[in-house]
Order: sequence, then C-alpha cells, then structure tokens
Amino acid sequence: MMYVQLGATPEHDFDQPLGLLSDCHRRIEHFLGVLLKVAREAPDDQLSEPYGRALEVALTYFREAAPKHTQDEEESLFPRLRRAGCQHQALNLLEADHQEAETMHFMVEGLATLWLADGQLEVAQRALLVATLSKLERLYAEHIQLEDTGLFPLAAALLEADQLADIGREMARRRGL
Repeated sequence: MMYVQLGATPEHDFDQPLGLLSDCHRRIEHFLGVLLKVAREAPDDQLSEPYGRALEVALTYFREAAPKHTQDEEESLFPRLRRAGCQHQALNLLEADHQEAETMHFMVEGLATLWLADGQLEVAQRALLVATLSKLERLYAEHIQLEDTGLFPLAAALLEADQLADIGREMARRRGL
C-alpha cells in the first residue's frame, strides 16, 4: 500500500497558494483511495495491522489536514473572488459540496473508528462504508475537476499578486507556520 507522508514537502509552497491548493487535491485523492482500498479489500474476519494502520493514517489526514483546505477556500479564496467581481455559481456549488463532504466524512469517521476499535464491521456497516466512500469519491472527482481546471485558473487571472500573497500567508497561519 502506498503512503503519502503527512507534513511532507509539497510541490508548491505558500508563495504559490493556488498550486498548493491543487497539491492538496492530490492528497485528498490519495487518502480517499486508501480508505476505499481498505474498505473494499480488508478481510471480513479481522482488520489486519497493515490495513488498520493505513485506515488510521487516512482518517488522520481527513480529520486534521483536509478541514484546513476547506478553510483556505471558504475563508481566503472564495471571498476574494467574490470581491473581485466573480459571482460564478460554481462558488455556491463548491461550498455546498464542502457541506455534503463533511456529512459523509462524519459517517466514515464513525464507522472506521468502530472498525478500528472492534477489528471488524457488520456486513451492513461495511456496505454502508463502501457506499459512502464511493459517493464521496464521485463528489470529490467533480469538485476537484471544477476547481483545478476552472476556478483556480480564473483566480490566477482575477486576483492580484498581493491578494494571492495574502491567501498564502493565511494558509500558513492556519498551519501554525
């Protein structure tokens, strides 16, 4: 199973906040893939140590790092785009996606925590976990595509260098840097 180290050096830094947001999308895709792999492939009888460790690492990412990404968008990027005159309906859609994803992550967290504690899930719980993760995968695929190919290039064209620098500084502060 491939791992991405939390806190590893990203391709972009806070001087390139749009690139950094896109880098975060790659981590979201990776850790969601880990969750799906574990949910689909782990043996039914007992959660083995490697699968359990992978599950814990992915849950930690979505519990600790992913919410900062949402804040980066909703508190730093989206308001500046709106102030720059962007009234694109996509911003509302993306915010709604964040809410829907949060609800699904809450369910995933509960089921996965139970699985880690008990070492196994009931058949119906496992099916619900896989279904929720599959739905989350579809949501993220569309969400990320819209941001990476539409919104981020638009932001690069609309926002001034000082606005992007402010976004980068705010992102760094959220991470205690």
